[in-house]
Amino acid sequence: MKRPAATSYKTAPIRKERNILFAKFPPDQVPEASEFLGRIEQLEVEKREQQRAVGVAYDLHQHSLEELEGSLEDQGYHLDNTLMSKMMRALIYYVEETQLHNLEAPERALKHSQSEAYTRAWERHPHGDHDDTPPEWREYK
Repeated sequence: MKRPAATSYKTAPIRKERNILFAKFPPDQVPEASEFLGRIEQLEVEKREQQRAVGVAYDLHQHSLEELEGSLEDQGYHLDNTLMSKMMRALIYYVEETQLHNLEAPERALKHSQSEAYTRAWERHPHGDHDDTPPEWREYK
């Protein structure tokens, strides 16, 4: 996932707290996965063995759920693949990707005054005695 470019000003952290759910089989994935995730910098990890989940908290500028789950799958862990989990995962991926995309978007300049839009429209509008008749027809004798 593409990260926003570093800027000269400090941006506020975007803290996310998520649960990564694991499949029933193979058993005992949660302790191993939480140990694996615990080695990643700037990531808070909490084991939730009763729920077959690992709770993670991170700053969106540093990590994303898609990244974390992708690294777990690369290590051979099996995530929960129920329909509800897949839908929630897809929604979270989309929301986080959209937030990162919006961080890259330039800020829209606000108009200096309410009348500026009308002033610009007036400048583009033809003024005075405007005749739509082509010049060659006006000079015809």
